[in-house]
Amino acid sequence: MTKMYSFISCDLLNASETKQKLSPLQDIVSHVFWVTWSGEYPLDSDECCDQNRTMLANALDAILPNATRRLKHFSLQTGMKHYVSLVGETLSRGGEGSSVCYYSEECPRKSSGKNFYYVLEDLLKEKISGDSVVWSVQRPGLLMGSSTRTLYNFMGSLCVYGAMCKYLNLPFVFGGTRECWEECYIDGSDSNLVAEQHIFAATSGRVRENGEAFNAINGVGFTWKEIWPEIGRKLGVQVNETTMFDEGFWFEREMGERKHVWDEILVKEKLVQTKIEDLANGFEMSTIIIAFNNTDKKDDIAFNISPEPSMEAVGSILSALLHNAFSPYTTTTTS
Repeated sequence: MTKMYSFISCDLLNASETKQKLSPLQDIVSHVFWVTWSGEYPLDSDECCDQNRTMLANALDAILPNATRRLKHFSLQTGMKHYVSLVGETLSRGGEGSSVCYYSEECPRKSSGKNFYYVLEDLLKEKISGDSVVWSVQRPGLLMGSSTRTLYNFMGSLCVYGAMCKYLNLPFVFGGTRECWEECYIDGSDSNLVAEQHIFAATSGRVRENGEAFNAINGVGFTWKEIWPEIGRKLGVQVNETTMFDEGFWFEREMGERKHVWDEILVKEKLVQTKIEDLANGFEMSTIIIAFNNTDKKDDIAFNISPEPSMEAVGSILSALLHNAFSPYTTTTTS
């Protein structure tokens, strides 16, 4: 079988190394998909904006000079943080009295603070506008997939938390606000769907020549209250449907205080030594936000792949993670 890919190790913060490694791609690459970022600094800091801009700028400077003969599309992935700080400003609401915000791609940027997503989009417009290259931005919500090494993969964090509950014989509890528990709280984005949308935007010829952004979500919301018992069953843990919600319970605190439990599990089950921080993100689990994305624009360009509803996608992804032994404890329960 012909090898269709190759890996290039490159420090994108080093301009000379990036040019050396990536400039040979000018006559080869037709599509670029940018899904990397640096989280070394706080997300809303000047340092975070500068570092992420530098990475993308170095890559563009290396690829673009002669690439317009070959390069057709540059697709950038950001996310719902593009909108989240807009809560409290003028937004489309779900109805009179509703606290749910529905974000379209044309929502104004937040009026204060820093957001490196804006910096990356502005850089694309600056570097690419006027060339024959078209750019697009895909904005997923709560990203869900079966990756085992992704910092912000919520599903992996659930698997680790479930394994700790099973090891300690503790109930599988949801912590947070009652609003988060009982209301449709956030859009889920299946990583497979997001990838398909990247490809469609890059190859369909339907994106405007001067570039545009698209929300990338599964489209059907869910409540944690309705899905939590099924998640627990898949993970093989105790779920008491009358006590599974606890406002005083916080994932970040509980998982942080029990890092040693994960180490004990690794020893007992004779698993590869892995830091819990590499597999689970308690902070992300504790800071899920209310936000919903509008999908009309995506529909307008005829991206018509039918995604699983968010609730079903959660079940499918958990099954894939368990099948690939992401958790040391698996269950035969099927959806």
